[in-house]
Amino acid sequence: MLTRHHQTHRIGIIVALAVAMALQNGAAHADNADRIRPWSENPAYWQYQGQPVMLLGGSKTDHIFLLDDLKEHLDEIHSVGANYVRNTMSQREGIELKPHKLLPDGKFDMDQWNDEYWQRFQNMLKWTHERDIIVQIEVWDRFDYAEGNWEISPWNPKNNVNYDYQGSGFGKVYSNGHLYRDEHPFFHTIKGTRQYSSRYEVIRRYQEAFVDKMLSYSLPYGHVLYCMNNETSSEAGWGQFWIRWIQKRAAEKGVTVWATDMFDDAYLGPQAKNAPIVFDDPEHYMFADISQVNSRNFDQMHWDRLRWLLQQISKHPRPSNHTKIYGSGYHSFGAGGPEDGIERFWRNILGGSAAARFHRPDAGNGLNDLAKSSIAAARLLESQIKFWDITPHMELLSDREPNEAYLAAKPGECYAVYFSNGGSVRLDLSGAPGTFSITWISVAMGIPVQTSQTGGYRLMDKTIEGGRAVTLAAPYKGGWVAALVKQ
Repeated sequence: MLTRHHQTHRIGIIVALAVAMALQNGAAHADNADRIRPWSENPAYWQYQGQPVMLLGGSKTDHIFLLDDLKEHLDEIHSVGANYVRNTMSQREGIELKPHKLLPDGKFDMDQWNDEYWQRFQNMLKWTHERDIIVQIEVWDRFDYAEGNWEISPWNPKNNVNYDYQGSGFGKVYSNGHLYRDEHPFFHTIKGTRQYSSRYEVIRRYQEAFVDKMLSYSLPYGHVLYCMNNETSSEAGWGQFWIRWIQKRAAEKGVTVWATDMFDDAYLGPQAKNAPIVFDDPEHYMFADISQVNSRNFDQMHWDRLRWLLQQISKHPRPSNHTKIYGSGYHSFGAGGPEDGIERFWRNILGGSAAARFHRPDAGNGLNDLAKSSIAAARLLESQIKFWDITPHMELLSDREPNEAYLAAKPGECYAVYFSNGGSVRLDLSGAPGTFSITWISVAMGIPVQTSQTGGYRLMDKTIEGGRAVTLAAPYKGGWVAALVKQ
């Protein structure tokens, strides 16, 4: 009879064979040159299939692969010009959608897999690949292992046949407070970390098997990015171990993948203690995810902290992603309302970020009408001005109230001005003589507009003369983007 140790070893061999077989599948196996990677001409942005790409997204859930109507939702995402989804490897669903096999006696066997969970993951990878939608996987989400989620988790010793509380070091109850204080053994299984115990070795072996199983499906695909954690407060060594693990497995198969970690305190900007770890370590953090700047920060402060983070990351240029932009529900953790989510989205994409996705309801706009319109408006802007061609130039704006307008430009050639809620500003074109076409795009509707309230609802001029400071006035209330392109 096989011992549990031998069974775990056997699982590792089976997973390794699955990886090898999947990588031999020519239909799915992407050449390194075509994989998602930092753009060779401007590494602050992504390229996919050899071409630069701006990642924009929104979806109704984070663990998108477990949706019953996934294919229809992906079609909806694709139809509005979105090409970026977040996929947490969720462990919080009902017992029938856990990664491990549920036995007839109601307990889980950590040495066997739940085929339904992994089939859904495989479908998600296939269907997103077919639609050129980039997937950012989050391997671990700390909230999957506390409170009600812990009560039904396969990792909870009372729910599996593989280990007990004493042998694993796990406790019977964990609150979210344990997670905030980094007091959960699940995140201390790596030798050399401060709270490691040899008792946690059994847990890490199952963690390794889980990650290998995930990679057996995802490594063949070139449209996948990897983030180790959701807003982690654990020490950096935990995430770095898994980054190295994934990089090693990818290298063994001759492919290159891009990985990072997401630190919770990015919202603090210059006061953050953990987020700055990313700045000077491009070896581990091959791109940045600074999503947490999108909570607890509003208006001008959001822009200021965003720009500070991006400037630090630019010391070793890499793409900076926002896999979740809060803005709905008015939660106590600083989500704000739907309008805040829209403003954050636009500040992010004009501020120099490479990817922006609306967080799921009810802490974000998800893929509601506001999100769809902003994505459509951003694609309209992109049709005239490429985001990777422009950088913030706030010094060219004057007569501006805080949070009234934001500017990114390639001076002398093109200018993108975002108004958060109507208003007017002066734009300095004194160093840019010539004629510029001007297009006004409604953020609320995702369409170009040719009339204005201030002009008596008549058609606006389609051109503007440079070589001087000009006044730009938003046509109506609400969010607007002006695209100025030299003719």
